[in-house]
Amino acid sequence: MAELRVTTMQGTDTVLKGAAIEAFRTSVRGELLCPVDAGYDTARKVWNGMIDRRPALIIRCTGVADVIAAVQFARTHELLVAVRGGGHNVAGHAVCDGGLMIDLSRMKGLRVDPVRRTARAQPGLTLGEFDRETQVFGLATPMGYISTTGVAGLTLGGGYGWLARSYGLASDNLLSVDLVTADGQCLTASPTEHPDLFWGVRGGGGNFGIVTSFEYQLYPVGPVLGGMRIYPFAQAKAVLQFHRDFSSTAPDAYTCYAALGTSPAGEPVALLRVCYNGPLEEGERVLRPLRAFGSPLADLISPMAYTALQSMYDAGAPSGVHYYWKSNFLKELSDDAIATMVAHCATRPSPRCGMALAELGGAVSRVAPDETAFNHRHVRYDFISAGACMDPAQDAACIRWARAFWEAMQPFSTGGVYVNYLGQEADEGAERVQAAYGPAKYARLVALKNKYDPTNFFRLNQNIKPTV
Repeated sequence: MAELRVTTMQGTDTVLKGAAIEAFRTSVRGELLCPVDAGYDTARKVWNGMIDRRPALIIRCTGVADVIAAVQFARTHELLVAVRGGGHNVAGHAVCDGGLMIDLSRMKGLRVDPVRRTARAQPGLTLGEFDRETQVFGLATPMGYISTTGVAGLTLGGGYGWLARSYGLASDNLLSVDLVTADGQCLTASPTEHPDLFWGVRGGGGNFGIVTSFEYQLYPVGPVLGGMRIYPFAQAKAVLQFHRDFSSTAPDAYTCYAALGTSPAGEPVALLRVCYNGPLEEGERVLRPLRAFGSPLADLISPMAYTALQSMYDAGAPSGVHYYWKSNFLKELSDDAIATMVAHCATRPSPRCGMALAELGGAVSRVAPDETAFNHRHVRYDFISAGACMDPAQDAACIRWARAFWEAMQPFSTGGVYVNYLGQEADEGAERVQAAYGPAKYARLVALKNKYDPTNFFRLNQNIKPTV
């Protein structure tokens, strides 16, 4: 094996001897890929096509032993490390230039206990794969909106989607995790074992270790009343105002993900994507005012399996598109905020650009503020300005548009942000990571980082920097 030029944790270049690489290869069961190997280019790709990085090595782990071996190898050689679960994060932290990519995507084990209503899941699972197994028993736990998202990154940052208003965040429904720490130890974190660490992983991202197993609480779910109503863009202002007013009195079983974007036919549109998680007859009654509102181009709301709803919008967020996001929580959905949204979405530089408005509240807001590291439980709306295109030549225009849109929305922002929607640190700045948690929780997370990862071994994430 030839030697490789690699990047260290300090950002410097060094040479890794071929003998060291071969010794690592023989110590793991998973596949070890170098840049010359078949499959390397496929393995290094992540969901966001704007991210194009080349690790020196990729280890495709098959189990905990491989993860421990990878961490120990990286520490011995002081390698920069990236950790990949689903690879769906917009910032692209799952892959690095010159370092070691620890790829968990082949760790897809899942065991459902239908009696206790729990599931134990490995970190390579996507939401769709997780839901396919739990729905065999008519069960689910709150996850996200797109089935190709990885369960690991979503959960560690908080995790909300169609069921959050009913049952809270994905991280609120964690019962325990197993994780490999920066010193290569395997720990269990739960309310009774390492409870400080358990607090931190529920919203603190991948800062404290590599989670190799997630234990979730499950709930009876499905079928749901779900789908979307598509309106002409000319009705966008009225649609968002209706959404605000209707959602303000809707029960927790109702969730709406509003958006301004493009229809499959290429028309600019306003969309209300909805889920009613409860008895279908009751859902039809609750949704009656929505069914009667406006003049939609299409009404695609109907009873469906939860797995069908979870994958319904995958086509609108395909892998390989160049994505750039800016996000903030909103104080309220005022008429001025709506007017700003409509005005900016009327000038999109690419049909793939748009705005999304996720809805919280309900069970999310009823968890005690200090229960987990996730913050901002009082907010109702999460705003995303999304620049997106297929042509790299359009990247600059889409980024400018998304930034200008986000800046225009700042008067309506709480100043807080959802950590899973942050972009790369060079663009966002360390203060934006702090804004995800607030001063008190951020200080507590720094103390955990000092305890469990004082050298900042796990730094390619929405990084909480140690102070020791």
